[in-house]
Amino acid sequence: MRRVTTESDIRILKVATCPSLSGKSTLTYQIGCIAESDIQFRIVANTGGGFFSKEWIALNATLDAFNKRQADKPIVSLLLYPLFQGKSLNTPAFLLAALKQEGLVIPLDENPKHYTQLPSDAFMAEVEKLMQTAIDPKADGSKKTTSKKSASKS
Repeated sequence: MRRVTTESDIRILKVATCPSLSGKSTLTYQIGCIAESDIQFRIVANTGGGFFSKEWIALNATLDAFNKRQADKPIVSLLLYPLFQGKSLNTPAFLLAALKQEGLVIPLDENPKHYTQLPSDAFMAEVEKLMQTAIDPKADGSKKTTSKKSASKS
């Protein structure tokens, strides 16, 4: 069973936007961490009319969901539904859109609704760098970061 992460547990590292998988709306998402590890994602805004959950989801839980599929099967948003039981049906696809934006998945040429997982080295390097900075959790999505040194002077 997965532990529910509270808002106060999370340190927000990045706020960014991406198109939804359908391209009909723009999503705002956050990437955060718990105690300098355990990377988390959540959707915080949608310019379209679709409902979604603002629940934090661990990247490890997402990758575990991907790993439960048969090796010859593509990644689809349906694989993420168990992470959001009882929540909006849009959220798994919105999370997949954020993962796509971060370069963790890429659409397959033969079917753009099917994805394959990419190596996470570049993403993890970016997260490590972001862990050395501070971000305003109320940021508007424009990656406003300040170094810890300058943030502590104010």
